[in-house]
Amino acid sequence: MQRPRLSLWWKSLSAALVLGGGASMLHAQSLQDLYTAARGYDASYQSAKSLYDANLAKAEQAKAVLLPSANFALGASRSNQEVLPNPDRSYGAQTATISASQPLYRPVNKANYDQGMKSVEAAKAQLLAAEQDLIVRVSQAYFDVLASTDSLTFVKAQKAAVAEQLASAKRNFEVGTSTITDTREAQARFDLVVAQELAAENDLRVKSIALNQLVGVSNASPKPLAAPIVLAPVEPADPEAWVQQSAARHPALAQLQVALDVAQLETAKAEAGHKPTLDLTGSYSAVNNNGTNQAVGDSRVNVATIGVNFNLPLFAGFATQNRIKETLALEEKARTDLEASRRTIAQATRTAYFGVQSGQAQVKAYEAAEASSQSALDANKLGYQVGVRINIDVLNSQSQLYSTKATLAKARYDVLVGGLKLKQAAGTLAVEDLAPINAQLVP
Repeated sequence: MQRPRLSLWWKSLSAALVLGGGASMLHAQSLQDLYTAARGYDASYQSAKSLYDANLAKAEQAKAVLLPSANFALGASRSNQEVLPNPDRSYGAQTATISASQPLYRPVNKANYDQGMKSVEAAKAQLLAAEQDLIVRVSQAYFDVLASTDSLTFVKAQKAAVAEQLASAKRNFEVGTSTITDTREAQARFDLVVAQELAAENDLRVKSIALNQLVGVSNASPKPLAAPIVLAPVEPADPEAWVQQSAARHPALAQLQVALDVAQLETAKAEAGHKPTLDLTGSYSAVNNNGTNQAVGDSRVNVATIGVNFNLPLFAGFATQNRIKETLALEEKARTDLEASRRTIAQATRTAYFGVQSGQAQVKAYEAAEASSQSALDANKLGYQVGVRINIDVLNSQSQLYSTKATLAKARYDVLVGGLKLKQAAGTLAVEDLAPINAQLVP
C-alpha cells in the first residue's frame, strides 16, 4: 500500500515558512517602534496631552490672585456753557490715574491658588493614565496581529497536510488499497480547512487594519517572538504586594485624591465667607483743567493716595452657612468615591495577578499538550503506514496538533499582555516595561 511521506513534506513546508518569514522581517517593526509611532499619532493620547498642557497654564493663572494688580486710566472731557446774555464759554479737563492694590489677607485667594496647584497633580495623573492605556492598547493590537498570523500559518499548514492526505486517499482508492470512505473523509476535512483559512485570512486583515489605525503606520508588520520563548515569572509573587502598589501609585486614585483635596479647599473657601479681608491700595491722579464753569484759566491738581481696605462680612442671609453644609457634603462624596475606587482597583489588581498566574500555568499545560499531540500524530502516521490506522485518524491528529499550536501561541501572547495589564492595574506601568518584551522579538 502506498503511503504519503508526510515527514518529508513537513520539512519542506517548514523551510518555506522560515524563508517567507525572513523576507517579511525586512520591513517588520518592533513593539517599541510601533508604540513610538502611536504616541505621536493616537488621538486619545494627544487629547490627554493637550489637556495636560492646558491645566498647566490654568494653574499658573491661580498665582494671579496672590500678586498685586495695577491699572492705568486716561480721561478727557469738554463742556460748553451758555448763559444768556453772556457769551458762550467752553472748558475741559484731562485726567490720568495710576492705581494698584495688593491683597494682604484673603483666605479665598489662597484656597484658589492651592486648588490651581492641585489641578497640576490631576493633570499629571490623567496623562500617566493615558500613556499606560496607550501602552496596553498598542501591545494588545500588536499581539492580536501575531496571534492571527500564527493561526493563519497553522491553518495553511493543516490545509497542505490535508491536501496531501486527500491526494493519497484518491491514489489508494484508484489502485484499490482503500475505500471511498477515506477519500470522502479527506475531502470533507479539506473543505472544512478551506473555510477555516478564509476566516483566518479575514481575521488577520481586520486585526492588521486595527493596528495600522492605532499606530498611524500603513502595513505595520509586527516582529514575532524569537524561539525559545521564555515567560518571566511574576515579581513580586504576592498579590497583596501589587495591591499596595496600586494604592500608592494608581493614577485614578491620584486623581480622586486630588478631587478630595479640592473639595476640602472648597470647604475652606466657604468658611472664609465669615472672615475679613484686608487689601493695600494706592493711586496717583493728575487732573488738568482748562477753566471751569466759575473761572477762566488753567489749573492742575495732583492727588496721591495710599491706604488699606478692611472688610468684615456681618450677615449674608445664611448663604455662607448653607454653602458650608453643601461643601461638606460634597467633600464626603469625594471621600466615598475615593474609597470605592480604591476597593475596585484592589480587586482588579488581584484579578489581573491571578490572571497572569493562570495564564502561565495554561502555557505550561499547552506546551505539554503540544508535545503529546505531536507524539499522537507521529504514532498515527506510523499506524497509517503499517495499516493499523485509517486516514481520519491522521487527519484528526493533525487538526488537534495545529489547534494546540495556535492556542499555545495565543496563550503566550495573553501572558505577555496580561503582565502589562497587571502593571497598569497597579499603576506602575511605564514605557520601560516594553523593553523586556522587545528583547524577546526576532532581531
